Amino acid sequence: MTAFIARRLLHMVPLLLAISIISFIVINLPPGDYLTVKILELESRGDTGARRIIEQWRGRYGLDKPLYMQYWIWVSNFVKGDFGLSFEYDRPVSQLIGQRLLLTVLLSLSTLLFTWLIAIPIGIYSATHQYSAGDQIFSFLGYIGMSLPNFLLALILMYLSVVHFGWSVGGLFSPEFQDASWSFAKFVDFLKHLWIPVIVLGTAGTAGLIRVMRSAMLETLGQQFVQTARAKGLAESVVVYKHTVRVAINPLITMLGYTFPAILSGDAITAVILNLPTTGPLLLRALEVQDMYLAGTILLFLSLFLVIGNLVADILLSIVDPRIRYD
Repeated sequence: MTAFIARRLLHMVPLLLAISIISFIVINLPPGDYLTVKILELESRGDTGARRIIEQWRGRYGLDKPLYMQYWIWVSNFVKGDFGLSFEYDRPVSQLIGQRLLLTVLLSLSTLLFTWLIAIPIGIYSATHQYSAGDQIFSFLGYIGMSLPNFLLALILMYLSVVHFGWSVGGLFSPEFQDASWSFAKFVDFLKHLWIPVIVLGTAGTAGLIRVMRSAMLETLGQQFVQTARAKGLAESVVVYKHTVRVAINPLITMLGYTFPAILSGDAITAVILNLPTTGPLLLRALEVQDMYLAGTILLFLSLFLVIGNLVADILLSIVDPRIRYD
């Protein structure tokens, strides 16, 4: 296992390097850049010195150099922890991401925990009670959850809460804690607001995992080793939870690797609607205005989370399923 992890970590370096090159090229494909748009904006306001100021910025950030030189400046500083400057916000990218990263991770991990705690028991129940009334009800609710977009559910929830209850479901903090430093009172206020986006973001994921878990359980329950366990006289609970679930949960663990990037990005559209201070809206805005250093850094972090997620999923699979071994 140690040799396997070491090989995977070594493979991450050229993979992330290739991803960074592709991301940087794609971000710079549209004609013009943020500073070109800024020149037009300032000149439309009558600022005659706008072009001279912008050209100074180009020289400072290396934007007057060829694309490969711009990439080299960015990636060489990246390994030092300097991710460049956001043109839109005129602040270091590290500060912008750092402010939102903690909240994004807390929100996404809470959503992931909520999804798994609900989906796995329901999937097991539906498989062990196939075609029962409970299975039919959960399947019906699952189809609704999968077909209902998160942003539409957010809009419905916002309307009902404001019109009928007078509650505000936007943001993760009350106005008095929005810009305050972290304290116990702010953390309690965060928990009070956390459950609404968790439910909204977790609905579709929960419905999908229920279907996956139910399907995997039904397939595993029909295998010979389960029939052998029953023939030996083992209790049904032992057959289900000790033998069947350990194998049926493999697809969910595999899917866990693909959910790691969502921990960083979140659901951008839903986050915009609910006014959530996560990295998703930040990436969306950076792509809109061609804020290349900000967009490139977030994309690279998403790729890093995906690679790490796949590695974690492989390790968990070897722990949960004794049949899987890595030489």
